[in-house]
Amino acid sequence: MGRRSYGRARRWIDPPALIADQVTSYERFLRQDLPAAFAEVSPIRAPNRDGLYIELVDPYLGEPRHDEWECRDKDLTYAAPLKATGRLWEEDRLRQEAELYLAEIPLMTPRGTFVINGTENVLVNELVRSPGVYLTQEEPHLYRAHFLPESGAWLELDLDTRRWTLRANLDRRGKVPVTTLLRALGLSEEDILTRYAVEVAVEDLPEHLDLWKRGILAEEVAAGEGAWRLGEELTRERATALARLGRAKVRLVHPAIGKSLEEEHEKRITTQEEAVRYIYLRFRSGERVTATQAYEYLHNLYFNEDSYRLTKVGRFKVNRKLGRAGEETCLTPQDLFAALALLLRTPDDLSLVDETDDLANKRVRLPGEQAQIALREGLTRMARIAQDKLSHYDPEDKDAIRRIVSARTIQASMNYLFYTGRLSQFLEQTNPLSELTHKRRLSALGSLTARRAKIEIRDVHASHYARICPIETPEGQNIGLITSLALHARVNDFGFLEAPYVVVKNGRVTGEVRYLMADDERQYRIAPGTITIGKDGRIKNERVQVRTGKEEVRFVPPEDVDFVEIAPDIIVGASAALIPFLEHDDANRALMGANMQRQAVPVLRPESPLVGTGLEGKVARDSGATLLADEDGVVTYVDAQRIEVKGKKETKVYRLLNYERSNQDTILHQYPAVRTGDNVKRGDVLADSQSSVDGELALGTNLLVGFLPFEGYNYEDAIVLSERLVRENRLDSIHIQEFEVRAEETKLGPEEITADIPNISREALRNLDEHGIVRPGTEVQTGDVLVGKITPRGEAEPTPEERIFRSIFGERMRNFKNTSLRMPPISGTATVIRVKRMSRAAGDELEAGVNELVKVYVAQRRRIAVGDKLAGRHGNKGVIAAVLPEEEMPFLPDGTALDVVLNPLGVPSRMNLGQIFEANLGWLAALRGETVASPVFDGAHEEEILRDLTAALVEHGLADGSRCDGKVVLRDGRTGEPFQSPITVGVLYLLKLEHIAAEKIHARSTGPYALITQQPLGGKAQFGGQRLGEMEVWALEAYGASALLQEMLTLKSDDVKGRVQLYKAILRGEDFPRPGIPESFRVLWQELRCLGLSAKAYDENDRELEIG
Repeated sequence: MGRRSYGRARRWIDPPALIADQVTSYERFLRQDLPAAFAEVSPIRAPNRDGLYIELVDPYLGEPRHDEWECRDKDLTYAAPLKATGRLWEEDRLRQEAELYLAEIPLMTPRGTFVINGTENVLVNELVRSPGVYLTQEEPHLYRAHFLPESGAWLELDLDTRRWTLRANLDRRGKVPVTTLLRALGLSEEDILTRYAVEVAVEDLPEHLDLWKRGILAEEVAAGEGAWRLGEELTRERATALARLGRAKVRLVHPAIGKSLEEEHEKRITTQEEAVRYIYLRFRSGERVTATQAYEYLHNLYFNEDSYRLTKVGRFKVNRKLGRAGEETCLTPQDLFAALALLLRTPDDLSLVDETDDLANKRVRLPGEQAQIALREGLTRMARIAQDKLSHYDPEDKDAIRRIVSARTIQASMNYLFYTGRLSQFLEQTNPLSELTHKRRLSALGSLTARRAKIEIRDVHASHYARICPIETPEGQNIGLITSLALHARVNDFGFLEAPYVVVKNGRVTGEVRYLMADDERQYRIAPGTITIGKDGRIKNERVQVRTGKEEVRFVPPEDVDFVEIAPDIIVGASAALIPFLEHDDANRALMGANMQRQAVPVLRPESPLVGTGLEGKVARDSGATLLADEDGVVTYVDAQRIEVKGKKETKVYRLLNYERSNQDTILHQYPAVRTGDNVKRGDVLADSQSSVDGELALGTNLLVGFLPFEGYNYEDAIVLSERLVRENRLDSIHIQEFEVRAEETKLGPEEITADIPNISREALRNLDEHGIVRPGTEVQTGDVLVGKITPRGEAEPTPEERIFRSIFGERMRNFKNTSLRMPPISGTATVIRVKRMSRAAGDELEAGVNELVKVYVAQRRRIAVGDKLAGRHGNKGVIAAVLPEEEMPFLPDGTALDVVLNPLGVPSRMNLGQIFEANLGWLAALRGETVASPVFDGAHEEEILRDLTAALVEHGLADGSRCDGKVVLRDGRTGEPFQSPITVGVLYLLKLEHIAAEKIHARSTGPYALITQQPLGGKAQFGGQRLGEMEVWALEAYGASALLQEMLTLKSDDVKGRVQLYKAILRGEDFPRPGIPESFRVLWQELRCLGLSAKAYDENDRELEIG
């Protein structure tokens, strides 16, 4: 049964496939960009021999050696070999030809992920500044035109309107007057004067001459009998004469150009040759070169496609900004001339200034482009090395081509991207939503660090509307730097974000959908998706609220509307679009709600929300959680492992996930949603997952909640829970851990996995099989042996007794160390669900030096308990403070006990009223036995919810209809007495978050110590202890707790001798020893000695102490 939707607005198109951009970009890389990268470097020519070169042609990807599932099982990378045909030519004769292996290229799975060393990774999309030309205002009087290439030298033109200086900053290495650069590019002085002229009214000349300090004529002016020539100075007397002659306007050279020419004349630069030489000397001072060589240097710096890469994207941006139509992927002199003209206009027209944080000036690097850049870098490096090797080519070497073309550099470049790069990350697999949002994430951290990022970079910009979600971003230091794609946004071929709008003509919505970039939509008037539209497509509102390019909102008649938004939820991303009544939540709490949905662990009995937004099915399908049919057919076989569907041509087998471990130690599991004999269509759901029900996302469970204070148990957002939820396993979750042990080759011999372990009891080995590996199905607890392993160690000369034992028991008595894998500290017991064993002897591929690899998978069921964290979808989070018997919980008039008691003080100050709306509508849906959708910004209204809820409560005997506010009389389960006033009760969708108390509890007595300070290590992962820092010591000092402080800083920390004596004293029941000298004091002592200081220590009796 489908959801009943409260949405009123018309949705013109459904959201696109949510990971389509990522998948298609990588497909494009493999199909188009990969051959193009080879075409850029081939042929590779020898620098000292003209006719000698290598061609790399017909690059292709071979078949992967292992499929995706095998790579997961065996910790391999799912990749295909990259090969190409290499041809060595000498004097137009083919000398050698060979097929060359160049690298392993990781392949993308249909879910948009990569399997790297057996684990699923994702390449995060990067948000970067687009190459192009930018006009910026650095200071009130300083303007800059900046050419930003993809690779190559920077070029900046700086205009200072206070001193009227105009300089070109070449690659930030040398500044020259702009006219010198123009002259070097072939413009004569006359061209410069006429090209950069300003038309001034004669009556305004005195004012301009005061401002500019000097005026130069940009045209020849007839003045009485004579004429004033181009380039002559226009004095005040001449300005007065022009006024007397009745002339209206005159063309003057821009003052900055005039000042730049003055600087040139001072430096005696008058010709193109002198200009290029002057520029060359900025880079290579003291070198004598010809004008031709100097010009070549300048040409290679900016106007050569091999050394200056503007790319097609940069050319697109330059043409768009400067109104040009070139196709070159490097700069041209015309670009420079046009940019300078625009820069000179900027002080009078500030609308020309670009905002660096505008999405019109930023683009998205999808995984395919990132791989293309890495491959191009590897090929360029390989070509450079090959050139060197070609210069030493030996014609007698029959395999020269393989020695010259090295695959190592290409592989190293690809490995950096996929293995160690910042954008290659472990896939977040806590639940399907976290997986999906990780693939749709945008990172601005490629070119800057979180510390250096200013508030402007992090802030929400107007251009983000419908392109980047304004809600979803981390709460920590990366806030605003890590963002998420909006629901309907797409990335175009140039990498710019586009948003869809429906065309409106003469007040009628046509239905034609057009995608607009951020700078495109500024020229249009766009109406929101919530306007009323008739069946004929006409806008019914008399006045329509529209947004314009000036970042303002106005009311206009329908005829003036250009576009209407595709849907009301166009502004938000996938996570925020799953929050019903988002419009009633404060933005900060909505951010927490969006983020906490990603932290929800899959529960044992998931439920789809009673109150959704209508996107639960879309998110579940596109995240890869549900298994979908690839084609029409009939289901011929179903079990827990696989589903077989007979199509028109063949029977397709779909493999199901079975209790697999995720990257975050949660469960990945699928179960069939079809039966044998069912007819299925393409796109139908074949199997649900651990976090989906009936093809819809199911992250939590629907619970009956009441908002009332409860004996202080729900103070400060704490939660009171009914024992019934524990009994019915409603919030239980399964967590799977992986433990790995390797038998390696050591200097003293091979390690061995065996059940025959010296000095260990038979009881401890009871769960191991004959190979020394724990049996699947075994219940284990802390300290149990999972895999028996022995490691050889160096031997001393055996004693006579040992010789006798060896002669009796054989070589097993040799000196072996027990290095078995034991179960780390856990709370309660766990179950071994799977064991994988791989060995070199069986033909498995293992790392060098590893003979055998065993993986043990252990599952643990975590019941909901005090200390666990629960949250709703509105940022309403809390920790369970008490689990009360069902009979003690407050109950409804019909005797139904509440599942959860929440604190009402958690609502008004947090301003997330969405939870109250959800509670009311959820209760209504539960009473009616239906599921409902309340779309974002187009949801159910308060009046209709309360009206229908009151009627339903009366119908079920829960209220008398005297009030219409969703409140009912609750009674105390302990006394049976009604509470003081009616209580808001409803059904909320609550999530169990990954912050589980049992995983955080930690204690230690003795354990590992730091080598230098001898203090206990920190953190649960290192089995460490708590550390008394400087401020904690101050606190104890303030209370005068001297004895406590002394033992904390000595016996419990780094008094090496004292802590051993203390341990013995505790065991023997003796008095505790006196504290000695802490190791940290000895370290300080040694540091003083390193500084050359002779220091001595004395006790209270003036006896000198010996400090090591």
